[in-house]
Amino acid sequence: MTTDRIGEFEELLLLSVRALGGETYGVPIQQYLSKATGRPISMGAVYATLDRLEQKGLVQSGLGDVTAERGGKRKRLYAVTPAGVRVLRDTRKLRDSLWHAFEGGK
Repeated sequence: MTTDRIGEFEELLLLSVRALGGETYGVPIQQYLSKATGRPISMGAVYATLDRLEQKGLVQSGLGDVTAERGGKRKRLYAVTPAGVRVLRDTRKLRDSLWHAFEGGK
C-alpha cells in the first residue's frame, strides 16, 4: 500500500532517515529529528510513525547483525524506499508551488 500524501511528521521522519543515509535505527533517527526541530521527540512517536510509513511502503526495515552492546539483540534498521523518495519529491514540489504563489509568483 502506498500513498501520495503524508503528514508533516511523516515528512520530517522520512527526511531524517534519508539524511542519516543507508540503513539506520530508531535512536539516531529520534536524536537527529529532535536536534533538527529543536523540540523533544518521543521514541514512541518515532516507532509508531515508522510502522505507519512501512505499511504505506515508504520505508522498509530489516534486522541488523547481533551486537554485544545490546546483549545479543538485533537492531531494526530502516531505509527509505524508492516510493518514499518519490513521495518526498512530490511533497517538496507541492510546497514549492504553494510558497511561490504565497510570495506573489502565481
